[in-house]
Amino acid sequence: MVKIAKTRTSRIGRKPIVIIAGVTVKIDGNRVTVAGPKGEVVKEFSPQININQADGRLTIVPKVLNLKTQALWGTTRALLANMIDGAAHGCNKTLKLVGTGYRVKIEGEKLVMALGYSHPVVFAPVVGVKFLAPDDVTIKIDGADKGLVTQIAAKIKSLRPPEPYKGKGIRYENEVITKKAGKAGKAGVSAYGAGGKA
Repeated sequence: MVKIAKTRTSRIGRKPIVIIAGVTVKIDGNRVTVAGPKGEVVKEFSPQININQADGRLTIVPKVLNLKTQALWGTTRALLANMIDGAAHGCNKTLKLVGTGYRVKIEGEKLVMALGYSHPVVFAPVVGVKFLAPDDVTIKIDGADKGLVTQIAAKIKSLRPPEPYKGKGIRYENEVITKKAGKAGKAGVSAYGAGGKA
């Protein structure tokens, strides 16, 4: 029997998750495996949370409801929902290389990038993730695990973050880069005027 402390329940966590057709869910203690057309995702959750499967749905219930498990409740539900959606439909991130001579190609399953350095930058393949290069300045990262896809995209971007003056670097598709003015552009623009004093 679940012991309920006197605290506000999680409106997100208490909503059942419908298991999408074509997706299977296996629960082994607090280890959950979700498999579908786009792949398999495995995660371990807090032992303070019960995850139950019945009638094509998952329900999440804290063993004891307190401030800590209340936060875990909603987070666990969100992660499980993402796992099911990812296994069913997949998820992806697209990166763009911006800069003269910046290029990417696929060699085997790894990314090989020219990023303005004196040497190519190689990003090794990752289990559960597929790299695509639709053209020589675009990287697509596909996978069933939304968290992993997002993490890998951030790691690749960190290899050459957009610099603040010309915007050269690796950016997310449709990301807007706020550029800083160069020295010439700063003349007379400062809040303190060209003299540097208010």
